[in-house]
Amino acid sequence: MAITSSTLYTDFLAIFVALAICVFTYFKWTFKYWERRNVPYIKPNFPSGTMQNPLWPTVSLGRTFGKQYKESKEKGLKHVGLFTFSMPNYMPIDLEYVKNVVACDFNYFIDRGVYYNEKHDPLSAHLFSLKGTKWRNLRAKLTPTFTSGKMKMMFRLVLECGKHMTYAMDEICRKQVSLDIKDWLGGFGTDVIGSCAFGIDCNSFKDPNSDFRIVSKRALDQTNWEIAKIFLGFVHEKLARKLAICTTPTEVTKFFLKIMEETVRYREKNNIMRNDFLQILLELKNSNEMKEVKGSQNFTIEELTAQAFIFFLAGYKTSSTTMSFCLYEMAEHQDIQEKVRKEIETVLETYDGEVCYDSIKEMKYLRQVIDETLRKHPPLEYLLRTCVKDYKVPGTDVTIEKGTAVSVSIYGLHYDPEYHSDPEKFDPERFSEENKRKIKPFIYMPFGEGPRMCIGTFPSKSRYNFIFFLQF
Repeated sequence: MAITSSTLYTDFLAIFVALAICVFTYFKWTFKYWERRNVPYIKPNFPSGTMQNPLWPTVSLGRTFGKQYKESKEKGLKHVGLFTFSMPNYMPIDLEYVKNVVACDFNYFIDRGVYYNEKHDPLSAHLFSLKGTKWRNLRAKLTPTFTSGKMKMMFRLVLECGKHMTYAMDEICRKQVSLDIKDWLGGFGTDVIGSCAFGIDCNSFKDPNSDFRIVSKRALDQTNWEIAKIFLGFVHEKLARKLAICTTPTEVTKFFLKIMEETVRYREKNNIMRNDFLQILLELKNSNEMKEVKGSQNFTIEELTAQAFIFFLAGYKTSSTTMSFCLYEMAEHQDIQEKVRKEIETVLETYDGEVCYDSIKEMKYLRQVIDETLRKHPPLEYLLRTCVKDYKVPGTDVTIEKGTAVSVSIYGLHYDPEYHSDPEKFDPERFSEENKRKIKPFIYMPFGEGPRMCIGTFPSKSRYNFIFFLQF
């Protein structure tokens, strides 16, 4: 028996050592990928490549990309090779290369490379993650949703949410208690998106423990296991699909699908029309135009919910974070805060004190402050793209192979002293009417750029304007 156990142990150890050697050899070979293609690269570490451990990061991936961008630019490089574990990742440094990836040669980089699974994880199949023709057609249908006219129609809903917040803020001031401003602004974001995207009145300030608020937080607070699944989908999409990996928590999917089903059923049964995002989705659902997207006339409930869900994800966390940073910067720079306050008072005097869509649009300096916040604290710190067909980098003998991941460092561009003097300084004058004209294309893109830029850029900026008015 002892001999048998010893033999099994020896066999197991031999198999383990053989597998370890195979894995190490594979990584060693793949880590030479960029060297074989004459592309300068950052030396990778086993097994995470040029990344930090994604489960225990010390800084964000965007900051990591920003540091790699800066180091590569200081060496005079026009592009650099990175590794996500063993997967090659290409980063353009030169502005022309950035422009080519994001816009000029967009057809080579049309996909984001974000994992989704329509069958097992329906909420993951939204505009942000869809690929190719399906994304292009859906984008074309949703773009009219985010015009100034549509936003003006939704403004009343935003105003109502703002009133709830000001009443709650008055109560906080009377009690003289401290609060977590990011969480507070997240409540406002929850109310706005709940109203505009799902047609429900959340009033997070009156009921901070509402089901919608709790599930919303759950959707954004990812566990290490969920982060690992997202990375698996990014690194090996085919394997993730075979394993039916879901990146959206089951309870979140069930909750949002239930809300959407009930709201749609109620509106259609009672012939209710409302000036919100959901109404536009319903009009698309019932129009013949959707044949181009689905091959059938109607959106399914799952597809409707997925588009409303990404509207929620994009608006909730990025908005509350950016607004928090803006308030922080104004607290640090009292002169800027005072100038914003005076502008608000002056503009509202011409509108008899009325807060309206047009009065907010006239607050030019406030716009500058928000733009500078978005430069210094971009909600998107990097852009992800996937090369969908072999691409020869202009002016070089380098070919980016089909399937290669591409990362554009927005954080790096925003902090590049060649484009933004003294980039660590908070200076709204960078975006004055005179200076704004001097900003080169593609050096400032807090919501991305090109055909795949964030479709919600306009409403995001509008909501930022509105929230800051309420804070004074």
